[in-house]
Amino acid sequence: MRTRVRYLHGAALLATGLLAGAFGYGAANVVPTFGAVPLDVRLTFHTTMMKVNEPVMQSAMALAILTTFGLALAGRDLPRRLASGAGALAVAALLITVFGNVPLHARFREWAAGSVPAGHAEVFQRWELFHTLRTLTALAAFVLVVVAAVAARPSTSSR
Repeated sequence: MRTRVRYLHGAALLATGLLAGAFGYGAANVVPTFGAVPLDVRLTFHTTMMKVNEPVMQSAMALAILTTFGLALAGRDLPRRLASGAGALAVAALLITVFGNVPLHARFREWAAGSVPAGHAEVFQRWELFHTLRTLTALAAFVLVVVAAVAARPSTSSR
């Protein structure tokens, strides 16, 4: 594997792995915790966490997008197609976040400062659905980058 492509593979593996891991941690640990605490605690924690989380996660998504599409441009054949797919999935995770989760964060901030409307449980469920979708897209992007790395390795018979 060419050195430049190897570095891009490493960067794409790191970026997509961190993204999938961060979303996965949230899905496995944070979301269940949200459901186990009183509503005022959930809203306070959620709004405080999002102040830090939004720019960090959007940066992670941007890195995943840049590295996977960079890998697609530098790669060939099947690894190029896999990296392109990973890039598309990283874009999907970003779009789900920007158009799904972020608008709901604004609602949660309003609720934390005022009153919580009836039907709030459905809004939380929608946020959790969007979080699950972006977690799965990030995980799929990571898997595609791993498969691209394997596909790009020369076979043992040609070494």
